[in-house]
Amino acid sequence: MNIPRALQQKPVIVSDNYEQVDGRYARNTDAKGISLGLTDRNERGKAELSAAVWRDTGELDSPHSEVLPLHRVLDLAVLICRSSLHFQEAYRLPKLYDPDHPMIDRIGLQGAAMNVSVCTDNPMIDEDLKRFAQALNEDGEMIGERLRILSQLLEELGY
Repeated sequence: MNIPRALQQKPVIVSDNYEQVDGRYARNTDAKGISLGLTDRNERGKAELSAAVWRDTGELDSPHSEVLPLHRVLDLAVLICRSSLHFQEAYRLPKLYDPDHPMIDRIGLQGAAMNVSVCTDNPMIDEDLKRFAQALNEDGEMIGERLRILSQLLEELGY
């Protein structure tokens, strides 16, 4: 795989066939690969572990990527899992959440807690929650497959 010149990450581990397994976009995606690697951090002069999605926009010599520190990737995984858990029971609530208590959970991280809440600032939240729940349900098999693999790997790692 050709490493994009604009990539801010020094790839170490790559999935160079990600376009074949990119969920519902498989074989028809601009995400050509994903990688784990190092991103130089100028403020402290040390490298940060990161994840990247390698994109090809079709423009000649202009690939794009998104680089995230690994802890943010894991935080997103936590957010996905907690949200999925919420929606397993949300059908019991008329609006799929309690408008008087929009916070779903507080998850302890680094001596503080990450809030997981319904975004009540969204003026279309009731409609968007229904659409989100429907999409989560429709993608349940694909997401579930990845969560099962993640669960097995975490168990093998001793977590």
